[in-house]
Amino acid sequence: MTAVDDARAARAAYRAGRVEPTSGVAHGLVQANLISVPADWAYDVLLFAQRNPKPCPVLEVLDAGAVESRLAPGSDLRTDIPSYRIWRDGELAEETVDASSAWEEHPDLVSFLIGCSFTFEAGLVDAGVPIRHRELGRNVPMYRTSRACEAAGRLRGETVVSMRPIAGDRVADAVRITGRYPAVHGAPIHVGDPAALGIADLGAPDFGDAPEIRDGEIPVFWACGVTPQAAIMASRPPFALTHAPGHMFVTDVPDAEYAA
Repeated sequence: MTAVDDARAARAAYRAGRVEPTSGVAHGLVQANLISVPADWAYDVLLFAQRNPKPCPVLEVLDAGAVESRLAPGSDLRTDIPSYRIWRDGELAEETVDASSAWEEHPDLVSFLIGCSFTFEAGLVDAGVPIRHRELGRNVPMYRTSRACEAAGRLRGETVVSMRPIAGDRVADAVRITGRYPAVHGAPIHVGDPAALGIADLGAPDFGDAPEIRDGEIPVFWACGVTPQAAIMASRPPFALTHAPGHMFVTDVPDAEYAA
């Protein structure tokens, strides 16, 4: 099977109800975060992403009401992600494996697919840089930080980061490899002391699973596409739909297409 076959099989499995973090799924293909909002909030999201390109690099914006991504012909954003979150007035109202009801309630939903750091993990693995959460079968740890995003329209919030522990002698390699992919967050925004990002306890991530950091490893932080969910919590739009953190939309696009 090719990687595209793997991606299509994964989407079919998610459509049938399988729930799993997608790190490592369809090696070498682009994955994406999702945020869908009613049309009257779409400009705010677009402007927020444009002003905060590091955590919110936009890969695609779908027409109002559309559910098939051009990044994966035949896909359906209502069903092809392992787990979704429905937000009402900034509060998490529901997690579901089928988001069809969101489009029934809001037929004008505008969906944004935002680059995901799972994409550049393939480059790290190919270079022999271990990905701990994959090794342990866990979700990547993600943290809300003290770094405010630039506000846009009615949206504001803080930057969210993902963290991967990297051996000290491989940090430079990790920075170089991931820096080749600015469309999926690119190089880290911080290396080392989590307190510099306002993170008090690495063992208690806001999203995902707790990390395991071994002797000689350094925490490395990348901007994260869960940032729009922090903006939802801070800005409290009446309705929004997102992926569940770590449960991404797997596309048919090779990561090489986004390499600088």
